[in-house]
Amino acid sequence: MPEFLSHLLAVQESYDTVAAAYAGMVPPPSRLDPVSRGMLDVFAEAVGNAGAVADVGCGPGKVAAYLAERGVADVFGVDLSLGMVDQARQAYPHLPFVVGSMTALPVSDGALGGVLAYYSTHHTPPEELPLVFGEFHRVLTPGGHLMLAGHVGDEDGDSDGERLRPTEAYGGLPLSYTSYLLPPGRIAELLGQAGFVLTARLTQEPGEGPQRRFGTFFARKPDGSYGW
Repeated sequence: MPEFLSHLLAVQESYDTVAAAYAGMVPPPSRLDPVSRGMLDVFAEAVGNAGAVADVGCGPGKVAAYLAERGVADVFGVDLSLGMVDQARQAYPHLPFVVGSMTALPVSDGALGGVLAYYSTHHTPPEELPLVFGEFHRVLTPGGHLMLAGHVGDEDGDSDGERLRPTEAYGGLPLSYTSYLLPPGRIAELLGQAGFVLTARLTQEPGEGPQRRFGTFFARKPDGSYGW
């Protein structure tokens, strides 16, 4: 099996295994820290009237539902894990959720006003991120918005990032995926190479407990204008 297909299978199987536990343990955005919640609110305001919005790697649908509550009328979720999609459909039957990969999104060129990738790209090997970011660029309309958020490494760390291979989580259930923590500057560079204009970047430091640094990136697909 090609290495990248093996990676996708590992992510899919891991999240299928933990889907129910994950849905029960991960808090909704309304319970996030004010900064993280505020970033989602900024994105919701930016894409509210921009057209369809995809939550890529939507998990159990809590973030997509939060965007809908904030006025994003045409939001849907995509996830590699059928287990996660089933959780999302059960919890939010009024919203559409589909199984799909961020490496080949089931969306036409230029069809979306917004793409959200919320803690969903850090399982992607660094060498495959250009493909993923290229997909985000492909499906956005000119002027469309991207919000990317997730775990990041040290700014002066290796450009390929730190690799973490947890063997269990969410109540001790088995995992087989790898997480890649890239420096924020490297992520910004890859977004630029994919054709995006970076409009904002925020890095948050770990708080109490076993948290890691995480970053939020706002970017636009150019349309010849300026600003958000």
